[in-house]
Amino acid sequence: MSTLAFLSSASQPADRRANGPQDSDSHLLDAYSRAVTEAVERVSPSVIAIEVKKPAVAGNSAQRPRGRGGDVAGAGSGFIVTPDGFTLTNSHVVHGATSLHAMLTDGRRLDAQLIGDDPDTDLAVIRIDGPDLVPAALGDSSALRPGQVAVAIGCPLGFQCTVTTGVISALGRSLPAQNGRLMDAIIQTDAALNPGNSGGPLVDTRGEVVGVNTAVILGAQGLAFAVPVNTARDVAAELINHGRIRRSFVGFGGQTVPLVRQVVRYYQLAQETGVLVIAVEPGSPAQAAGLAEGDIIIRAGEHGATSIEAIQRVLTHETIGAPMSLVVLRGTELVTLTAVPAERVA
Repeated sequence: MSTLAFLSSASQPADRRANGPQDSDSHLLDAYSRAVTEAVERVSPSVIAIEVKKPAVAGNSAQRPRGRGGDVAGAGSGFIVTPDGFTLTNSHVVHGATSLHAMLTDGRRLDAQLIGDDPDTDLAVIRIDGPDLVPAALGDSSALRPGQVAVAIGCPLGFQCTVTTGVISALGRSLPAQNGRLMDAIIQTDAALNPGNSGGPLVDTRGEVVGVNTAVILGAQGLAFAVPVNTARDVAAELINHGRIRRSFVGFGGQTVPLVRQVVRYYQLAQETGVLVIAVEPGSPAQAAGLAEGDIIIRAGEHGATSIEAIQRVLTHETIGAPMSLVVLRGTELVTLTAVPAERVA
């Protein structure tokens, strides 16, 4: 409520203020506050602060060695996803760590070990060993809508379990990972993030995790990004089971776009979105298959290509070297191409 509106309502008689729109606005604000606080109360016991030590990088004067062997200290956030201590965080927080410790909201400081990390998605799994660990509830990032309330929880700048709120600003963003590869289907939010927030959960008003906070753009205001929890769930399962991600790739960059309704009706498609190809890597399986910028992929193998995430889920270790059909919309024509995914080398 603006100051002007507040002063205007204050000048009205008491009986008019009691039943006026300002009273209704106050009730809505209370409902919003209740939703946020309940979400925070539900997920905060699962949030941890991560203390990291890594070898110093030669020539980087910004890194100040601390402790034995010239290691540098770092920090990040994470959240517990299983009762036996498996915890999600960012790859860039823990990659190359020589030691890891976790600080829980109840004050416990526990040893942690790196299970595996995946720089391509900037995700990692660590494990902490302790009793009475509370896992976070994971939601469904495919159900997110721009404008939806988002709550970021983490440990920025050493302040444990800090809460910021905002909205889902946009979906389907592309963002370069630390290794330079492009991460697709990224969530954009204006919930404030600071150094140390990396790896913490982005949650909805039900207290369910919908993303893993990963990055901010320095110098920009209100631009923060999170990896969708659906991606994080798949990556975490592979890291827990195998310690690494072995995946195939076709070699294109894309973004999820809506399909023209007339095209959907004409071809009787069972989907309303596809993946627009915005770049094709030279020498890649995509180029060999004849995929071109401007094509809209609507099917990959036996699966509908409704989003970048849907295609990523198809490109597993099982598809390495196996011919895969790509059905694309080229202009107004449906074209079927055959690509042979190759193994992605880190």
